[in-house]
Amino acid sequence: MDKLLKELVETISSSVMDGITSHEVINNELILNVTSDKIIEVLTFLRDESSCQFKVLVDICGVDFPERETRYEVIYNLLSLSHNQRIRLKVMTNSDNSIPSVVSVYSSASWYEREVWDMYGIVFSKHPDLRRILTDYGFEGHPLRKDFPLSGFVEVRYSENENKVVYEPVKLNQEFRNFDFMSPWEGAEYILSKESKDDLESDQ
Repeated sequence: MDKLLKELVETISSSVMDGITSHEVINNELILNVTSDKIIEVLTFLRDESSCQFKVLVDICGVDFPERETRYEVIYNLLSLSHNQRIRLKVMTNSDNSIPSVVSVYSSASWYEREVWDMYGIVFSKHPDLRRILTDYGFEGHPLRKDFPLSGFVEVRYSENENKVVYEPVKLNQEFRNFDFMSPWEGAEYILSKESKDDLESDQ
């Protein structure tokens, strides 16, 4: 850890120590694990403290770990243009608990929190307008959860008869097929007869 990062860790720890459970440095970037009830306090400090000046909220994203008891992580990426530094905050949560919205600290968080809610179903308490932002209004579930089916639950199409977009249960139009993916250098495991080759050529 270089001198600037050490000073930053000491500054943060001495001021908002009770909100930070642990920290680490990966690729010369400081990562803080923060308790959900202190996230607003920690972010406000990082934004306003003269030695930090993390004025830019780059994004907020979610991560799903189904095998964990506390399943989800919400990650806040911050940038300080004044000090040319980046910092990452992680908050752990699950479906039963909500995380305080940080819109009061960074107004741009409104869009990011809506995206995390839409994709993972993580609730942000006191958000001014928590609704879907990427999926459609009638969408069911949260598509970036690891237990969400790849085919989804419904398919959308335009109905010529009803003159509108309709939602229907997913129907796979083609049965599952097995492909051998044989190498062209090794050749096929079967040998075509002369008659079969002639039939193939005549079809072309």
